[in-house]
Amino acid sequence: MPIDLSHRHRQPEIMDAADLPASRFVDTLKGLGRVNAVTRSSRIMWPDLKAAAMRHPDRPIRVLDVACGGGDVLLALWRLARRAGIKVELEGCDASPEAVRYSRETAEGARAPIGFFQHDVTLGSLPGGYDMIMSTLFLHHLEEQAAVAFLCDAAAKAKDRVVIQDLVRSGVSYWFTRVGTSLLLLNDICRLDGRTSVEGAFTRAEAEALAQQAGLHNAEIVPRLPFRYLIRWIRP
Repeated sequence: MPIDLSHRHRQPEIMDAADLPASRFVDTLKGLGRVNAVTRSSRIMWPDLKAAAMRHPDRPIRVLDVACGGGDVLLALWRLARRAGIKVELEGCDASPEAVRYSRETAEGARAPIGFFQHDVTLGSLPGGYDMIMSTLFLHHLEEQAAVAFLCDAAAKAKDRVVIQDLVRSGVSYWFTRVGTSLLLLNDICRLDGRTSVEGAFTRAEAEALAQQAGLHNAEIVPRLPFRYLIRWIRP
């Protein structure tokens, strides 16, 4: 039976369940890290980090990755910045203490000076002091009003820019996710949550509406492969 993606259908994802065993959660984080590597999520975010650094060449650029998961995108950005000679101070936050623990261990193993802390954006506002506030594959987890509140808070706190990367809801994206998660031999949680994520994702038009509601009136909604978009807002 064809799935109706004309409207957003948000459902709880398995990996967000409070009773999910830690081992299963970590295995899912590793699978999502593989997805981010294959889809080059860090490369999608890199031009904005580099642009922010060029606007502030006199000091390190402070970046916060919201809902950072396993921290793999931040780790990849740290490596890119190190190779480019760009000074950065990177931090990630996540609502899950297990994600924070795993991210810290992974960064320490790579000798990467990246900080991680627990924070749930649906329960409290973001801390300030960052040049760039970003997130990858997080926006679709939120109800519309929570997404607007997050964007509004991020824009209020970011000194330079907000960059949000997420999935596009479409039939092609749905089937790409189904096939891709199988080809990558990801676990059952990644495969099932991948479909749920696309069903709950926003279209580019819906993402633009969210940005407008949040007051990000000069935001760009930029298409990115594969089947993703960026909400990019730069402080005037």
